[in-house]
Amino acid sequence: MKKEKQEEKAEEAADTTEVTDPIIIELGRHRKKHIERLKEGKGELWYEVVDVLEEIKEQLGERAAGKIMVPVILVYEKRRRRDPLLPF
Repeated sequence: MKKEKQEEKAEEAADTTEVTDPIIIELGRHRKKHIERLKEGKGELWYEVVDVLEEIKEQLGERAAGKIMVPVILVYEKRRRRDPLLPF
C-alpha cells in the first residue's frame, strides 16, 4: 500500500517538473581560499556560476519557464603523473 502511494507521488512530481540537460562550468584552477568561499555560496567563483545560470536562462527564453536549474559544481585538481624512471 505504501509503495503504491510513493510511486503515485513520484509520477506526479515527474509530470510537473522538467529536468534540463546538465550544465558544466569549467572554472579552472583556483586557490583554496576561493574554493572554500564557493562552497559557502560566496565569492567570485560563486558569482561566476550565478552569471552562467542567468545567461542560460536568457538563452532558453520561454523554455526555461517551469524548469528548475540546480548547479552541480565539481572541484578537482589535476595532478601531474610522476615518471617512474626518475628518482624522487
